[in-house]
Amino acid sequence: MVGTAAGFTLTVNGMNFLATSMVNFGGTTPTTTFVSSTQLTAAIPAAAIASAGTVAVIVTNSAPGGGSSNMVSFAINSETNQIPTISSLDPSCAPVGTQAFTLAVMGTNFVPSSVIRWNGKDLPTTLNGGPLMAQIPANDIATAGTAAVTVFNPAPGGGASNPVSFNIAAGGVGPTALAVDPSGKFAYVANEGCPDAFAGNVSMYAINSTNGTLTSSGPPVTTGDFGADSVAVDPSGKFAYVANWGEGNTAGSVSMYVINGTTGTLTITGTTVAPCTAPPSPGSCAPWSLAVHPSGKFVYVANEGDFTPTSVSIYAIDPTTGVLTLIGTVAVDGRAISVTVDPSGKFAYVADGGQNSDGSKGTNVSMYAIDGTTGVLTSIGKIAAGLSPSSIAIHPNGKFVYVGNSGSNDLSIYTIDATTGKLTLTGTVAGILGILIHPSGKFGYVGTSIYTIDTTTGALTFAGTTGAGLSPGPSTIHPSGKFAYGVDHNSNTVPMYSIDATTGSLTLIGTIGT
Repeated sequence: MVGTAAGFTLTVNGMNFLATSMVNFGGTTPTTTFVSSTQLTAAIPAAAIASAGTVAVIVTNSAPGGGSSNMVSFAINSETNQIPTISSLDPSCAPVGTQAFTLAVMGTNFVPSSVIRWNGKDLPTTLNGGPLMAQIPANDIATAGTAAVTVFNPAPGGGASNPVSFNIAAGGVGPTALAVDPSGKFAYVANEGCPDAFAGNVSMYAINSTNGTLTSSGPPVTTGDFGADSVAVDPSGKFAYVANWGEGNTAGSVSMYVINGTTGTLTITGTTVAPCTAPPSPGSCAPWSLAVHPSGKFVYVANEGDFTPTSVSIYAIDPTTGVLTLIGTVAVDGRAISVTVDPSGKFAYVADGGQNSDGSKGTNVSMYAIDGTTGVLTSIGKIAAGLSPSSIAIHPNGKFVYVGNSGSNDLSIYTIDATTGKLTLTGTVAGILGILIHPSGKFGYVGTSIYTIDTTTGALTFAGTTGAGLSPGPSTIHPSGKFAYGVDHNSNTVPMYSIDATTGSLTLIGTIGT
């Protein structure tokens, strides 16, 4: 190898070698050792292979007689290190002040001598098959901000890779959902955290009743699991629950909290363990969505993971502690993504929007009757929706259901039979993936677009867009109907809006970090 730090021993095989035979390597005469009449060895110094090319190797026997052998070519190859490239980091973020952890860097052109650099500082690095690995000490993540991660390959060639930012977050990372307590005094945001390395958490806020702005109630509270995807508050305002997707098909949980009625702060009381079951029982892993029964007695959890059909888990709520006890599970038609209970508490609907085990996409909504005493769900059938139904909204009057279909990019509208709970399709609106309904039932929000709702038929009429730069739009509306809040996954912020009571128009009043 050209440019190697040390020389090497060359073995020459042939015939008629003598104790006085000498190897000639590119015009130099390295120290030669006689092994036998058919083999010599020569100590080739590093200087002799400092440049790429081809050299002639000849053996010479001294007089009398003797002479030089035939020439054999020896190639000195140029094995120059390439400049490395980083494609991703795992994890790509960490909460400020956390413990030391192992960072995996994925990319190309890594060699055993590659070094991970953290803000320009070399870290002890190992090449673990594909990725590079380095331990990030706690003092390097003690302050919020971003760190530049690069990889350096030494000479010959080599150099520094592209920099990739590592986020050291002071608050919640990756907000996914927001809930407001029934009194309208407090708001909670579920943050999925830094996948595979650090658990998610819940950001807590007090709500100003006059202008709707949020004020942090303290540092986020852990969920004790990965991938917080949904948050809900019980009707009494005493308890909160978070669905955690966990590691996917074989994990997940529901975090349980007690709410301080004065400050709104949360105290975690534990996590349930997702009751994963093997086929042919319905899969019950990776909770994705949850809904609290209007009576405050039961919680329903849509389980996205494992083999289809997956399921909805049914829990009873302890009225004193808020702790959940599993009552049972019920199968859905495919992969449960979203669960919603109607305002009367008589019926539940589940969007079966994920990919089935056979690779097909879900196309149905599963319907259930709820036993008001036991909380048990009884299937009352399924109804066709669009491709990959993934969100469900029920009108406050309990007469209409709106299902957003992410695969077909449309919204299915249904009426609810007040006696049986069965749905009847009444129309489809293109270009809508889901809708947020105002507590008055008069307006619906799709991102920055406003729709008026016919409270007799449930039909939607486009009423225009609202405001400039209102992205990503609202995801939750305050019980008073005066304010709305969104979650911006990319910027780790919560946009806050005021709502015009007459037109439903939104005005951005600020943002706050998670």
